[in-house]
Amino acid sequence: MQAITENFTVRHNGSTVNALEIKDLKAWYGESHILHDVNLTVKRGEVVTLLGRNGAGRTSTLRAVMGLTGHRTGSIKVNGVESIGLPTFQVAHLGVGYCPEERGIFSSLSTEENLMLPPLVSRTEKGMSIEEIYAMFPNLAERRHSQGTRLSGGEQQMLAVARILRTGARLLLLDEISEGLAPVIVQALARMITALKAKGYTIVMVEQNFRFAAPLADRFYVMEHGQIVEHFAADQLHGKMDVLNELLGV
Repeated sequence: MQAITENFTVRHNGSTVNALEIKDLKAWYGESHILHDVNLTVKRGEVVTLLGRNGAGRTSTLRAVMGLTGHRTGSIKVNGVESIGLPTFQVAHLGVGYCPEERGIFSSLSTEENLMLPPLVSRTEKGMSIEEIYAMFPNLAERRHSQGTRLSGGEQQMLAVARILRTGARLLLLDEISEGLAPVIVQALARMITALKAKGYTIVMVEQNFRFAAPLADRFYVMEHGQIVEHFAADQLHGKMDVLNELLGV
């Protein structure tokens, strides 16, 4: 396996390798062919958003990166390391953290007990300390002794992301983290994304909430029927609104 140096700065021939590079990715759930030649690139330190209607293939793309779909072909490189043949736990050890839509909070454990569970997965990065987590998520500090069942939906979402940050992962795959949450919590999550980007994290978001995603992302990929149908940078967003309205109804 390719060695990964400190801060995931991997260089070949003097050039920095992308945090995530997907080429000609096909994936299946059983007999169902769900992804069709997906190609996308995420540079280190970027926030990239996958847009699309429900069923377009956005969540399946994140799951394919983690090895959680069925059969896959093509190439998925994480920090220059080919990972398409790796089991999920080895993908995580490349410094990838996945926050699924269902969150997966242990309801019988307290907030702090949930935070103490995740193992360190990165070979080169230390996870955030409990103190750093509480500084970023004051709500969790206030609810540190509360059981998971007593947390609001927004607090559970914060806890789900915070657990990933404890592992040392620097490439974060976030699936619909704003869905169904109160505006004040969505604003707090936006501040979190901005803060993580400032710290050098790389973030790939699947989002239905266009108003949440638009100010945060450096680049956008639009998916339809398991394929990438549009790709543009944030400074091109205004000129793409007619296309997005047609594809997404935003």
